[in-house]
Amino acid sequence: MQSSMGFLIISIGIIVGIIFLIKKSFKKFFEKYIKPKYFQDNRAIDKKPLNEVIKENRIKNKMTQEFIAEKLGVSRQAVSKWENGNSEPTMSNLILLANLFDLTLEEMLREVDTSIDEGGK
Repeated sequence: MQSSMGFLIISIGIIVGIIFLIKKSFKKFFEKYIKPKYFQDNRAIDKKPLNEVIKENRIKNKMTQEFIAEKLGVSRQAVSKWENGNSEPTMSNLILLANLFDLTLEEMLREVDTSIDEGGK
């Protein structure tokens, strides 16, 4: 009877130890591999107007307004208006712009300030 009780206590101790190790390993795995991907939006990102995001990505990728206009089938003046904030590209052109910049649309728009300007109120 006592040997079976001792065996039970040792078994429970081993099981608790294994659970502890699994929990610790999962925590390290989560912090190293999962968290950076799914919680990266928690980082402080300077949000900018869409026109600045477009211009900065164009310059970063060493592209001219003419090159972008040709690839998207729009005029150079249209690209200039997007960059100056006088107009905005259509959704289909936003997708094409993101692809030209080697970004997903989500990655590009993550930089955009989506707050509504209340005119100084």
